[in-house]
Amino acid sequence: MKITTAIKKFKKPLYLESGRILEPYELAYETYGELNADKSNVIVVCHALTGSHHAAGLYEGDRKPGWWDRVIGDGKAIDTRKYFVICVNVIGSCFGSTGPLSKIYPTDKEYRLTFPVITISDMVKAQISLFDSLGIHKAEAVIGGSMGGMQALCFAIEHPRFAKKHIILASTYATQPWAIAFNKVAREAIIRDPDFQNGEYDLEKLRQKGFSGLMIGRMSGHISYLSPDSMQKKFGRFYDERDGLYDLFGKFQVEKYLDYNSQNFVQWFDPLSYLYITKAINIFDATRNYHSLEDSFERIRGKIYLIAFKSDLLFLPSEMKHIEETMKKINKASQVRYFEVDSDYGHDAFLVEIPKFEEIIMNALKESN
Repeated sequence: MKITTAIKKFKKPLYLESGRILEPYELAYETYGELNADKSNVIVVCHALTGSHHAAGLYEGDRKPGWWDRVIGDGKAIDTRKYFVICVNVIGSCFGSTGPLSKIYPTDKEYRLTFPVITISDMVKAQISLFDSLGIHKAEAVIGGSMGGMQALCFAIEHPRFAKKHIILASTYATQPWAIAFNKVAREAIIRDPDFQNGEYDLEKLRQKGFSGLMIGRMSGHISYLSPDSMQKKFGRFYDERDGLYDLFGKFQVEKYLDYNSQNFVQWFDPLSYLYITKAINIFDATRNYHSLEDSFERIRGKIYLIAFKSDLLFLPSEMKHIEETMKKINKASQVRYFEVDSDYGHDAFLVEIPKFEEIIMNALKESN
C-alpha cells in the first residue's frame, strides 16, 4: 500500500460560518493507494475528535499504526488496491492543520484563544478546497465515525454532488444534551485548571509536568466512549493488590486504567484543540441552516449507510434510526440503509470491533449507485 503524507498551504481565505476568516491556512492529509486516471476511485475517510490524518499504516518508529489500520489497506474493507483513500486533519486540530497554536500571518504570534470558533461545516468546506486543489471533484464514498460521521453527513447535505455514498458510523444528526454534558465536564476541567493560564500555557512544559485539567477531561470523555458491559468484562471489581482495600487512595483496576489513559493523552493532544473541536461537536445540528431536518435531507442526492452500535451511550442508535426514518418520510427510502450492530463495547466499537461491521462497509462499496 502506497502512503503519502503532505501539508497543503492555502492563500485563498476560508470564510467560516461565524463570519470570521482564516487566511492563510494549512491542511495536513494522508493518502493511501493510487489515484486512477479519471480520478473516480476516491474514498474520503473523516476522523473523530482526537483522531488525525494518519488513519492507516506505520510511520518510522511508531509502535501503533494509524487509527483505522484494520479497515484501510490492501485486501481490507476499504481496499487500497482498488481505491485511493484520503484522510484530512481537520482545521482546529493539533496534527499539522491550522489550529489554535498556529501563527497569525504575518506575525509570530499564535492564535490561542483568538482562534475563531469552527463548525463541522467549516471542517468540510476546508476539505473541499483541498480536493479541488488536487483536481478531485467527486468521490465514490465519504466514510466516518463519531465526529467523522458528522462530517460525512455534512458532505451529503452541503456538498450533495461530491460523493455517491456516505457511510456514517456511531454518529448523529445533531449533538444531544447527554453528549454536550460530557463535553461540558471536560471543557470545565481544562478551563478551570490554573495551569491553563487562559490559554497561554507552554505546551512542552504541560507535557513534562502533566496537565490535570486535560487528564480529567479525557477521563470524562473516555467513560462516554465505553459501556457498562464493556467495563464489567474488562475490569470487573478487581482491585490493585498493592493498595490496601481501606487505603483512601487505593484504586480499582478501572481507576488505574483511566489514570493511565489520561496521562498518556496529555503527551500527544493539545488542550486548546480539545476545546475548539468539542465546541464544533456541540454546535453540530443538521437542521441549523434549514427549516427542518426534512428540509435539510431534501438536499441529499447520494446514498446514506448508517451503522449504529447497540451499546453506544454517546450517540444512541435511536439518533441514527431517526436519520433513516426522516429519509423515508421524505420519500428517500431507496437512498438510506440502517444497520444496528450487536455490540456491548460502547461508542468506541467503530474503532475496535472491526469484524462486526467491515462486511457492511465492503457491501456498501460494492453496491451499484
